[in-house]
Amino acid sequence: MPGPRNDLTRLRTALTAFFALDGFVFAGWVVRIPAIKEQTGASAGALGLALLGVSAGAVVTMTLTGRLCRRYGSHPVTVACAVLLCLSVALPPLTHSALALGLVLLVFGSAYGGINVAFNSAAVDLVAALRRPIMPSFHAAFSLGGMVGAGLGGLVAGSLSPVRHLLCLTVIGLVVTLFAGRALLRCAPAAPPDGALPDRGAPRRLDRRTRRLVVTFGVIALCTAYGEGAMADWGALHLAQDLDASPGLAAAGYSCFALAMTVGRLTGTILLERLGRTTTVVAGGTTAVAGMLLGSLAPSVWAALFGFAITGLGLANIFPVAIERAGALGGPAGVATASTLGYGGMLLGPPAIGFMADWFSLPTALTSVAALAAVAVLVAVATRRAAATG
Repeated sequence: MPGPRNDLTRLRTALTAFFALDGFVFAGWVVRIPAIKEQTGASAGALGLALLGVSAGAVVTMTLTGRLCRRYGSHPVTVACAVLLCLSVALPPLTHSALALGLVLLVFGSAYGGINVAFNSAAVDLVAALRRPIMPSFHAAFSLGGMVGAGLGGLVAGSLSPVRHLLCLTVIGLVVTLFAGRALLRCAPAAPPDGALPDRGAPRRLDRRTRRLVVTFGVIALCTAYGEGAMADWGALHLAQDLDASPGLAAAGYSCFALAMTVGRLTGTILLERLGRTTTVVAGGTTAVAGMLLGSLAPSVWAALFGFAITGLGLANIFPVAIERAGALGGPAGVATASTLGYGGMLLGPPAIGFMADWFSLPTALTSVAALAAVAVLVAVATRRAAATG
């Protein structure tokens, strides 16, 4: 083992805390969007443009963060981005116009994108050091943090104003960052199996074949993140509008999806150890295709909910595997490239579903999630040999 196992365990614990913190803070913000919309007086269109600030800030920052990780190391960058994330989440309820909201969301999105590249880069190094495919466990922590953040946000929404709620998130986040950050900064970067420390010098030049593989894994991440974005924004509407579900039952649609995804990620390491990466991606993508076809085309609410859960199980481990393989091939720059494509897919999903729903119908539009999951399967099969030797 390239280093004392207890050091690697502390590193894994600290990184898990940051993944969970990221999901917790982001979900806490999301549940207060309706209240902040009312506060700013923004129209639906103006709010949509303001919310693009999160995605724009994240995508623009990801490539820069890869360079910062190469120069300063992923651990300090993770801590710095966590501090900025926790401070910036308190800003949206202080705004009183859609323009001001969009500007502060650029800052929030930049911190969100930066921390995702930084802790994923550190996690890739740890996966290599442990020689175990533990990447899904980190993303399970993100999912769990999101579920807790959304649940608590829903509970306090009636008693706390957005200003107080998000300020509480800032305080909680900074406390977690203080303890987890101290532990992370005390841990040396996880060494690869040969015992050498990760190179923090100039970015290594990737040959054309390696760059193509990194982009390929980014495309796989895009196909699955598209499904996550689509389910988050359109799943409940499909249940309510097309299947006449009650508001409570419609809201349970995304909960079923998210819970199943969390369970799938918690079991992801075992699946990867037993099946291997490519088989896990192919099996997961195929499962997601079947689940989403059922979820979008089923004539009953309960069948659709079951389909959403199957979709969550299928998509659970594809994104973590894609990010881990891109990072193993390209370092922080590889993580940045795959993450940018992946979050681009999450950004593309909701508006694409909306346009297709206008042209055809919402159930037909949601089948595009199954179509892109099938694309991920085909790409994984087509590049199986190259990925195994890359």
